Amino acid sequence: MSAIHLTKEEFVNKVARIDVPEWKYLGDKSAIIDFYATWCGPCKALSPILEKVAEKYEGKIYVYKVDVDKESELSQVFNIRSVPTLLFVPLGEMPQMHSGMLPQAELERVVDTFLLK
Repeated sequence: MSAIHLTKEEFVNKVARIDVPEWKYLGDKSAIIDFYATWCGPCKALSPILEKVAEKYEGKIYVYKVDVDKESELSQVFNIRSVPTLLFVPLGEMPQMHSGMLPQAELERVVDTFLLK
């Protein structure tokens, strides 16, 4: 499995509604959501790492990608000010956001300790 690119419409069907004030994750597995831009150097460096994480944890988590330039409404809803920004979404808990690049080992640690605990 590879990372899944989401439009706003797909986001509200698979991840969460954005027209309500309370967060309610719609997925059946924990997720990483990568808010990125095609022109961003660190985003380009993070992309193959996320693909490896998606492959390693296939069937256990989702790895989603949101292009902030194409989906500006989602960027505004989540107050994305810099890219890459990762949203870690565990089942039944509030998501946590991280701005900036993460190495593969750190991403896997977050998956193991936060998303799959």
